[in-house]
Amino acid sequence: MNFPEPHYVGTNGIKMAVFEQGPKGGVPVVMCHGFPELAYSWRHQLPAIAGAGFRAIAPDMRGYGNTGGPKGKDAVPLYDIAHLTDDLAGMLDALGLDKAIFAGHDWGGVVVWQMALRHPDRVSGVIGVNTPFMPRGPMDPIAAMRMAFGEDMYIVFFQKFGVAEAIFEKDVARSMRFWYRKSAMKLADYDKLPADQKNLSFTKSFDTDESTWPGQQLLNAEELAYYTKLFEKSGFEGGINWYRNFTRNWEISEGQVEKVTAPSLMISAADDIVLRPELTIGMEQYVPDLEKHVIADCGHWTQSEKPEELNAIMVDWLKRRFG
Repeated sequence: MNFPEPHYVGTNGIKMAVFEQGPKGGVPVVMCHGFPELAYSWRHQLPAIAGAGFRAIAPDMRGYGNTGGPKGKDAVPLYDIAHLTDDLAGMLDALGLDKAIFAGHDWGGVVVWQMALRHPDRVSGVIGVNTPFMPRGPMDPIAAMRMAFGEDMYIVFFQKFGVAEAIFEKDVARSMRFWYRKSAMKLADYDKLPADQKNLSFTKSFDTDESTWPGQQLLNAEELAYYTKLFEKSGFEGGINWYRNFTRNWEISEGQVEKVTAPSLMISAADDIVLRPELTIGMEQYVPDLEKHVIADCGHWTQSEKPEELNAIMVDWLKRRFG
């Protein structure tokens, strides 16, 4: 695949790797990845968005890939939502852009919805891919997850500094093969499983023989090599630090007005067991100008699993609202 080379901009104390396609004068669309991903996760979307006349921009986010970020236990707070959104505002400054449409998948989705709250003057529109707008909960989210799922639930497990990253860095190619798999079952079938099989303890599955892992491998050899090379370069610490800020993000968002005024598009995947389509129910209360779609027969990795369907929905909405 002919993926562009990055250029680098200084923003918010980091040097951010930015990948671009499309006309410089086009309406900018910034695509933000999640865990354990890269700008490369949007490799099928960049040319489609650019081909529709938009300026397609995808950064390696803080802690990831060619961008990297601060290391060490003391650096954990430097991965909170204030830093992640300020990174993007600074990236726009460096690119000479007043505003952009922000699209985000997985953790990137959390960031783009928060971008619309924290920097509303920089956001023309929002596209959530799998990740809905999630209002602030009544209690510390890590405490809530611990109560609901126990210590082995992957987000709770990730709170122990240095532990999960050491596991994944031992064999990065194997880690990538573990994460990037097509959904092995329909959401309805997952819901029928006994409770002890639904605690999202992915790291326990990681220890099992690879031949027992559910679902088909999603990446071809070239894609696997790209991810492996960049995660060998950056490690997993930065990306996992995003999870270590759930509590801090909850604390610093107290009193924040939860209203997204920008036009918004929500694209769910029918079989994403973590970011389930029904999580979008009631979003209109917080995101009044909202259009919703669900991609059938699709698990968590929507950009790679159903690229044509995702591209078609994104391009259609972008042309209608910003063309």
